[in-house]
Amino acid sequence: MRAGSPVAGLSHTHLMSLLGAWALSACSPAETASVEHHLNDCAACAEEGLRLRDAVTLMEPQRTLDLDESLRTRVLETCLARRPARLPVPRWAAPFEAETARLDYLLNDLVEEEWRRPVRLRWYAGDSPVGCATTVAGVLDHLTAVDGLLCPELGLPDPLGRDAAGGAPQERTDLRWRLTAAERERQPRGAWGPWRDQGRAMVVAAARLPSDADIRVAYRTPEDFGGGAVPLPDAFLDRAFACWVHACDIAEAVDYPYGPPSGDHLRPLVDLAARRLTVSLAARRRAGLTSSAPVLAPVGAPGRTVHLQILGDGGGDWLVPLDSPTAVTSREAVVARLVLTAPGFCRLAAGRLPLEEAAAGADGDQRAVRDVLFATAGLSRL
Repeated sequence: MRAGSPVAGLSHTHLMSLLGAWALSACSPAETASVEHHLNDCAACAEEGLRLRDAVTLMEPQRTLDLDESLRTRVLETCLARRPARLPVPRWAAPFEAETARLDYLLNDLVEEEWRRPVRLRWYAGDSPVGCATTVAGVLDHLTAVDGLLCPELGLPDPLGRDAAGGAPQERTDLRWRLTAAERERQPRGAWGPWRDQGRAMVVAAARLPSDADIRVAYRTPEDFGGGAVPLPDAFLDRAFACWVHACDIAEAVDYPYGPPSGDHLRPLVDLAARRLTVSLAARRRAGLTSSAPVLAPVGAPGRTVHLQILGDGGGDWLVPLDSPTAVTSREAVVARLVLTAPGFCRLAAGRLPLEEAAAGADGDQRAVRDVLFATAGLSRL
């Protein structure tokens, strides 16, 4: 008997008894062929078979074929517990290593047409949302250009060449886009290799650094965090943040679900944004953009404080000085409380979330709440 051919001579009762196994796809090929041949001729069994198939979907809902996003982290932790890495990745570089790997997995699933899909990049200029359109390759070229700010301090070549060393992220991106415009149009996937190779080289170089290395990177942020010279660990965290945000931009363009980083990687990204927020508030106050009038506290006394509460994995509590980045904070001096989810806070800091949708809750001085929300959005850039 040929596999998959109906079995002759099976009774109606016997075929009915196979309907449950058929609905679970547990029949042999020959039994499956027999049941399906019978269903063409027996309306009662066909109806029962459909009912059982529907019941199976309720027992085991359809799932995506994508692997659990936490699987990679769990596998690595298990492997490293059994055999420690010869060249361990520093804790501050781990989020960058993980987020570049996640984006690499996403890119591997894209078909040719998706590489040419428009990708919308968004950020805030002052108090207004702005943006521009590019492609997947354009996003990778942008990441390559700005990640390259870290390369000279790691002993790696600047992807833009010696003459373009340093520079602001916007200027470096514009230069990279001009240099690669023809290649992006001809071969969109061509941007993938340089970005991936550079990211891997950065992680290896970071792992080779002495544990007591004190390196600062000429790295400009909108609020001028660190006076334009940022410690290398913070620069790595900011690049991990950018990689995640732009991976979400790509995923949105190709209708692909993309979640936040794991909690242990998300927490340092949230903490960096919270620390930058203090400087952003001060910059907005100097520019006359804040709505709450400043209050000077006596020397050594706590100044007005906003309690920033971030919910979920990667969350926590931060006390943000409202009037001066050097002011002492205190729970007794809290004038407002602002509650956001960790992904929501990060999306606002990246310029991907409208201000009116950001807060999960707020109480106290509403002008102070508004100032913190606008200062968070002010952290965003291309």
